[in-house]
Amino acid sequence: MPESTRHAPGGEDTAPAGDDAAPDASRTMPAEDRAAPDASRTMPAEDRAAPDGGRAEVRAALSGVDPADARAVWRALGAGGVTAALYPRGDQPDPGRLAALLTELDARCPLGVTLSVCVQVATVLPLLTGADGPAERVRRGMLRGDTVVALAVTDAAGSGSDLLDAATRVKLGAGTATLDGTKTWITNATTCDAALVLARHREARHFTSFCWLLAPAGAPGVTVSSAGRAFAGSGVGHLRFDGVALDPDTVVGRPGRALAGFARQVGVERLAGALWARAICHRLLAGLRDWLRRRPAAEGTLWDRPAIRERYARCLVAVHQLDALCAPALAAADAVVSTADGMVLKVAAAETVDRVAAEAVRLRGADAFRDGGEAHLRGEVAMFGIAGGATGAMLAGIADHADDLLGDLT
Repeated sequence: MPESTRHAPGGEDTAPAGDDAAPDASRTMPAEDRAAPDASRTMPAEDRAAPDGGRAEVRAALSGVDPADARAVWRALGAGGVTAALYPRGDQPDPGRLAALLTELDARCPLGVTLSVCVQVATVLPLLTGADGPAERVRRGMLRGDTVVALAVTDAAGSGSDLLDAATRVKLGAGTATLDGTKTWITNATTCDAALVLARHREARHFTSFCWLLAPAGAPGVTVSSAGRAFAGSGVGHLRFDGVALDPDTVVGRPGRALAGFARQVGVERLAGALWARAICHRLLAGLRDWLRRRPAAEGTLWDRPAIRERYARCLVAVHQLDALCAPALAAADAVVSTADGMVLKVAAAETVDRVAAEAVRLRGADAFRDGGEAHLRGEVAMFGIAGGATGAMLAGIADHADDLLGDLT
């Protein structure tokens, strides 16, 4: 495995973080369905994770596991109780434990493997909570690490940032559900046991026209293809559904509620992305600092040069700003954040990790192009500005929330 994908000293993705979907759906959603911030929400002391957020438990679970094998990692996390421990209240992940998991995965696994886990713990498992029938059995299998589920949202027929244009359809009949369409750039597509598919069940271009279905990857009519070599370990690929006949109990939740539930959950996905980007940045800067201190230059090292120290310090300031944005969520009882805060986290994470990776490439020079080096990583972390909502779409949504975000300082 490339050194930079697993070791902090070396320094080195929802490509999709599940999807490049998830616009600010709250703009089309009734007020009662919007995610409501609760700044007063804090966790009772007895429910808090260990002081390290459970990192020791993650390390123990992954001991001896091939870090490049996403299914082996997922299985170990389930068998070690790490996945189940993320949800002390049953539905949403504990932010401290989520941060600890992503930090440990980033320290030892390729980016694609972390991506595979992140989508499932931040989005898929919470969306399946409270369901019954096949969905509940799948959820229990995921918690044990036996079952991998892909989140199939991004549609081949339209922009990932406008889910209302999605063309994947399900025809719901008496005792039947027939699925047709294509989902592209889906994490875990080539490795999953089932896909949680967002499908249109009504023609109206409205947020109530969609439902979730659990489609077994091996069902007749399901075609899986790889998206290529990017994000190794993530199983990124495309899913095609041609007249896939499903039992009606594969519909998850009530038809018409899928987008409302997804809009609430996407804030958790964006927080997870910010926590992951934060871990990448800390690891990159630690490795870059050590490398600059060792690299000879004239009578000293590169670290001794004021211009280089200034460039490094600017990255450090940016990372500490991202830390500060994450801090309120880390102090909360669960990982749910408001729509506006989720978009701010999304943009800040994307811009910070891109800045740090780019500066690491420039400061390391030719060394950044070693196998698995910062130049390779920089291409992969570009996904933070695309997956889960493109930066441009996020900025438009942030502007819509200007009054809330500015507040009243008087």
